[in-house]
Amino acid sequence: MSDPRTTPSIFTRGAVDLSSLRSAAPAAPRPGTGAPTSAGGGPAAGPSGPSGAPAGGGVAVIDVTEATFQSEVLERSMTTPVVIDFWAEWCQPCKQLSPVLEKLAAEGGGAWVLAKVDVDSNQRLAQMFRVQSIPMVYAVVGGQPVDAFAGVVPEAQLRQWIGAVLKAGGVAVEAPEDPMLGAADEALMMGDLDAAEQAYRKILNESPADAAAEAGLAQVALARRVQGVQPAAALDAARTAPDDVAAQLLAADVEVLNGQADQAYQRLIDLIRRSAGDDRETIRKHLVSLFTVAGPDDPAVIKARRALASALF
Repeated sequence: MSDPRTTPSIFTRGAVDLSSLRSAAPAAPRPGTGAPTSAGGGPAAGPSGPSGAPAGGGVAVIDVTEATFQSEVLERSMTTPVVIDFWAEWCQPCKQLSPVLEKLAAEGGGAWVLAKVDVDSNQRLAQMFRVQSIPMVYAVVGGQPVDAFAGVVPEAQLRQWIGAVLKAGGVAVEAPEDPMLGAADEALMMGDLDAAEQAYRKILNESPADAAAEAGLAQVALARRVQGVQPAAALDAARTAPDDVAAQLLAADVEVLNGQADQAYQRLIDLIRRSAGDDRETIRKHLVSLFTVAGPDDPAVIKARRALASALF
């Protein structure tokens, strides 16, 4: 499936493994229990009615958390395509895209379901999907992601993309071929960083160019750096000490986990411009590790790499 925009789809086969979120024998899909929402956080209105359900009676828009992801996304996607909207209240572009997605979901009459995930409240889900900037939208069919895009998409092109998702809804999606990667991703999702690191390193020993394992290992390092960190305190510390390298690196880590990768990259690029010697190299290596989390094809990474080259040379 192709992304309707002029930029390529960010979805890479094997980059997201959801096996850790799926039970051995998925139950039949059930009606959604999440509260339908609008982009502003209130009840969805318009064609779907005040309950968020389209005229035909099916669920159009639901809020999803880590606790409900199994039933509301994975199980439901076995019979109905699910589009996941990763968003946050502070995200202005999200407020442009979400209402359009909700409108199209309501118009769909239950042909597909929009699942909204607040990245601030569900950071582990955002990490599992390697969300680096928001809005980020994934299509899940047959229990697996089949395509994705980041940023705001015009309504006409969004309709085309959803049409392609619906066509994919009739195609069975195979489970990931690499059980080792699935085990590594599961350990990461469960917070067992030692096991995840060991599993990713084993994959890389056998396949040194495995991009998914490289990204997973970078995620492990990122998770370790932010363990026990209070995000607000880290960002405040960076704000009051703009030239403190350690504070700026930690703030960038927090921003990446909060779905603000663009902001994190720019923070470190600006810091590189103000730095020299060993500090500059430390910052550069840290930034490259954050690029690895997202992967080389991520549009934000491509843009930031150009800015980094300009800052260095």
